[in-house]
Amino acid sequence: MMTGVRVPEEYVQDGQIILNVAPRAVGNLEMSNEAVTFHARFGGRPHSVIVPIYAVQAIYARENGAGTMFEPEEGYDEIEESEETQHLSSAESLKPIEAAPSDEDPGPDDEPPRPKGRPSLRVVK
Repeated sequence: MMTGVRVPEEYVQDGQIILNVAPRAVGNLEMSNEAVTFHARFGGRPHSVIVPIYAVQAIYARENGAGTMFEPEEGYDEIEESEETQHLSSAESLKPIEAAPSDEDPGPDDEPPRPKGRPSLRVVK
């Protein structure tokens, strides 16, 4: 994995990970010229995610597939080569963050509970 990237390693496939950064999927989303950072749940466990801009390969809309791919930045090769020569310690790997105490009121990003029983329609005039 590239230096500075912090994602759950168990979800990385072939050195890549696809992240859904929709407002309903992440919290505390910040996008700057240096990095994309946010909190998200992976397999029900909360994680803090950091992706430096040089590691972003593409951005696209899930709804229609429209988007763009990026060429590797100059200096990226140097970062990758220096990473190969250094052994990263296990302390640098991603750790789960503590879940904040949840309120009884569902937030605007939470899905409403599924109704129980048989579905029904009502005519409103």
